[in-house]
Amino acid sequence: MALIELRDVIKKYHRSTTALRGVDLDVNQGEFVYIVGPSGAGKSSFIKLIYHEEKATSGRIKVGEFDVTNLKPKHLPYLRRSIGVVFQDYKLLPRKTVFENVAYAMEVIGERRKTIKKRVPEVLELVGLKHKMRAFPDQLSGGEQQRVAIARAIVNNPKLLIADEPTGNLDPDNSWEIMKLLERINMQGTTILMATHNSQIVNTLRHRVVAIENGRVVRDQEKGDYGYDD
Repeated sequence: MALIELRDVIKKYHRSTTALRGVDLDVNQGEFVYIVGPSGAGKSSFIKLIYHEEKATSGRIKVGEFDVTNLKPKHLPYLRRSIGVVFQDYKLLPRKTVFENVAYAMEVIGERRKTIKKRVPEVLELVGLKHKMRAFPDQLSGGEQQRVAIARAIVNNPKLLIADEPTGNLDPDNSWEIMKLLERINMQGTTILMATHNSQIVNTLRHRVVAIENGRVVRDQEKGDYGYDD
């Protein structure tokens, strides 16, 4: 069953720049999909449209039960609750502890304190950082900070996890640790959409590959390879 549906999606910035040109794509519940392509090809625009950071110029986008293209402002928090997002630069709150950073994602949707106190340690255990929950971000390595960011993204049990270059700032060892974690999350049923320039990861951990060039989907392969020179 399709979790994400895009139909003839066009995204223009001002009059001169077209980031996406007539994109059609379905992503099924439980899939792991790499989004690849050269810099400036439209990958970031594609990802931002799905969690409604940007609005499509035309076409239709559906995520779960949400019609993202015609989303009413009052429904935006509910869409965002069903999607977790992990960025290259972690985006942790520097003055909050690991526990507080993850708990914050639950607080903003009005979750009860009792539920937060139970759920946050569970998720930190999943990412291997339960022992660091009182630490602050500047006391953690890059790999640990990214694992906290992943814990925060999945704490509300989203159907979809979007990872935008999640290994971009990490050394190879930490990159593989993050990928093992993402694989584990995917095996538990979460759909993962991951934009990446890391050819070694794509070519080793084979999943569906969607390549975007000049705003168009030019390749869509099951268990595909990266397909570009580094």
